[in-house]
Amino acid sequence: MANINLIRLSGLPPAARQQLLARAASELEAVEPLVREIIGQVRQRGDDAVVEYTERFDGAALTPATMCVSPAEFAAAERALDGELRAAIETAIEQVRHHHRQQLGGDGWMTRTPAGAISGERVTPIESVGLYVPRGKGSFPSVVMMLCVPAVLAGVPTVVICTPPGPDGRVDAASLVTARLCGVENIVKAGGAQAIAALAFGTGQVPRVRKILGPGNLYVLAAKRLVYGHVDPGPPTGPSESIILCDARADAQTAAVELLVEAEHGPDSAAFLVTPSAQLAGTVRELAAALTARLPAPRRGYCESVLSTHGGIVIADDMRQALDFVNDFAPEHLRILAEDPFSLLHEVRNAGEVLLGANTAIPFGNFAIGTNAILPTGGSARSYSCTGVGDFLKRSSFAYVPDQAVQAIGAVSLALARYEGFPAHASAAEHVMKRAGVL
Repeated sequence: MANINLIRLSGLPPAARQQLLARAASELEAVEPLVREIIGQVRQRGDDAVVEYTERFDGAALTPATMCVSPAEFAAAERALDGELRAAIETAIEQVRHHHRQQLGGDGWMTRTPAGAISGERVTPIESVGLYVPRGKGSFPSVVMMLCVPAVLAGVPTVVICTPPGPDGRVDAASLVTARLCGVENIVKAGGAQAIAALAFGTGQVPRVRKILGPGNLYVLAAKRLVYGHVDPGPPTGPSESIILCDARADAQTAAVELLVEAEHGPDSAAFLVTPSAQLAGTVRELAAALTARLPAPRRGYCESVLSTHGGIVIADDMRQALDFVNDFAPEHLRILAEDPFSLLHEVRNAGEVLLGANTAIPFGNFAIGTNAILPTGGSARSYSCTGVGDFLKRSSFAYVPDQAVQAIGAVSLALARYEGFPAHASAAEHVMKRAGVL
């Protein structure tokens, strides 16, 4: 039977509470030396280093000529895919498209300022993005759609997917079909730190991109951190995590099955249930242990590890204390099981997504509702947002000063330039004012 942590928040020493909020991602420093070596080799030797590390870590023997998915491999994936699975993928993609179309806000705006100038913003797509799709503990066509749909809707000209191949040197068939249905066919068979390095610096087969998005393990997370400054590594999207927030009336069976959802991703995940009800906590603990015991390997082992290390059941004094714990933790996924979940929604300040009510299961959000399941982790939901079309766009401001606005704008600019000690700024402002005949 699984040993599931049971923690009472009241009286918990500050150091113990901090440890409770820590994730496996706090172990990044341990993997950074190897990741730094991989990045250096890929930067120096390009495709040759990528294929060497692919064979070392993924067991796939490739060459630079075979490291990109070919049209024949797409065709084989189409033939191999089960019809029922394809239909599910098509429906899921349409749900994701529908949600993300609502995020399209036009190509900018323009206004006239109180002083008479014209100002505005233009919205344009990022020129190139790299999408990272993990594979280590499974295959994830859902991640492909969550990344590709907003990128294509945003109009990004160059979209490159990097994903680890299997030992046979092939990419998962469902992921290939999903990518093609989304409109992306530039797929590189590479994963881990070597894929992030290839996207950040470019190789013979992999174009250098401006931004990288997508979840990954500690090695991917460390690589993103180390290439910052050369490329925008996007928000931190590391090992999976969740909190199930329950009031005393929550259904214990629903809470127990939800607790295991993110825990089964891997031993580096984090999964908590927090509730002010000691009775519910005890019942869920028993149910979750029994459910874990029935899972197949290796998922059973993952859940046992997570719920005894980076997870478990937390008992709060009341819902206020439970919410404080949620906001301190800033989970990737927050599932609220309460009599009136909407009354708690506005109390949640920090969460990648909030799933409300008995019917809104985490898997529904991961696969089929249409909301984006690529979410900030490791506490970064305190300042980062869920992935969306906006992640693939950039804003440029623009302005125009007509003759009649020069006096008002110029006087302010001249005064501030002189005060801040910038004589060249002041001279440029004076030049325009003199040309306009207002100085």
